[in-house]
Amino acid sequence: MNERFGFIHQRVEIKLLILFVLRHLPGPIDGEALAELVLIDPGVTYFDYKDCLAELVDNAQAEKTAEGYRVTAKGSQNCEVLETSLPYSVRTKALRVMRPVVDEMRRQEMILANHEVREDGVTVYLSMDDGRGSIFDLKILAANERQARIIEANFRRSAEDYYQRFIEALSEERR
Repeated sequence: MNERFGFIHQRVEIKLLILFVLRHLPGPIDGEALAELVLIDPGVTYFDYKDCLAELVDNAQAEKTAEGYRVTAKGSQNCEVLETSLPYSVRTKALRVMRPVVDEMRRQEMILANHEVREDGVTVYLSMDDGRGSIFDLKILAANERQARIIEANFRRSAEDYYQRFIEALSEERR
């Protein structure tokens, strides 16, 4: 007999854990990152996770978009009703493991970096908001698309640092 360790033992519990995680994320997540958040209990195997996720998509409780997986209204409603049936220790561990992912997702939502190829060059748009409104908007001309992509990646990675350096440089008193 194949004994499972952990608190999660049945497929319905794995599905509920997947919905719980998706419901508490601020946006879509790719399948591998979702797996890392769901495989927190030794009773959940990767293959069970994949099968259960596929069933949730088939049953319209989760959906796969170009950005990743997210819970549907139906899945959110079902999860809200049933999530207390997940062991408390699993729920608290999931929330603890999700915290840095949620923080990074919220950060990325507040940073915009894209570009537009035009006749006169490549215009790069960079902006950052603080959750209440825009605090930084910049439009610059890049030499080419490669440079535009590098600027975008660097800004996404360190937007707060660029903002701080920009403010310091412009706030410096000069004679």
